[in-house]
Amino acid sequence: MMKIDELKELLLDELARCKGRASLFMEINGEIIEFNSNHVYQSASLIKLPILYAALRLVDKGVLSLKKLVPIRETDEVGDTGVLQVLMVDQLSVQDLLALMIIVSDNTATNLVIDEIGMGEINSKIALLGMDQTVLKRKMLDFNAIKNGNDNFTTARDTVACLKEGTAGSTLTNHSKGIFQTLLKQQQLKDKLRACLDEPRIEAGNKTGELPGVEHDCGFIFDEKTQIHVAILIDQLNDPEAGRTTIRQIGKHINDFICRDMTRTKQI
Repeated sequence: MMKIDELKELLLDELARCKGRASLFMEINGEIIEFNSNHVYQSASLIKLPILYAALRLVDKGVLSLKKLVPIRETDEVGDTGVLQVLMVDQLSVQDLLALMIIVSDNTATNLVIDEIGMGEINSKIALLGMDQTVLKRKMLDFNAIKNGNDNFTTARDTVACLKEGTAGSTLTNHSKGIFQTLLKQQQLKDKLRACLDEPRIEAGNKTGELPGVEHDCGFIFDEKTQIHVAILIDQLNDPEAGRTTIRQIGKHINDFICRDMTRTKQI
């Protein structure tokens, strides 16, 4: 059976060889493995996790309804990831927008959720989680905001804090935690952290983030005996595939750690 110290050595070696500025924070059954975990990065689409969390907090408080219909105008549509930009719909429920925001990283849906909740409300919920180095300052694909010095930032440590609270914390109801976890499990963008996981033998959910020179992924990886929350953030990449490869290898090492333990348990 691979020990956590062996897993740590493998992960740190992968990160040290990465052809970019890399960081990791992982909690595995209460033990921490970290590498530059407080380094601040452009969040890319990882910022959608605290937006989801903030929405579900408001649902639990009765301030926001998942069934509320939100109008969609042609002027709301933005490009890159997602499907709303090509669908002929003029309204969707908050629940549908949250699903699109997470499972296909829909930027139009994300911006509509930000408008519905308010950027200030989202940042207040981020602060309540103690995510001191995470901030939402712009909508998705607002490049003018970036030029004016307003961008979205986070760290590997902060991202795991949000993941843990959304899946296993005390500030959301069980129903909302179930929504949070289910949406991440239904994620369609699985070519990094989850690419080498032995699913459905292992239960996993994730959220990716990409920008030019930036490759992120984070998620939870569970089996009967192991609970892992992990975030890997990488930037300063000349070749995006190098970053994706590093994240895939980290996922493979985690898979080997869990599956070897599972195999040993069955043999006993």
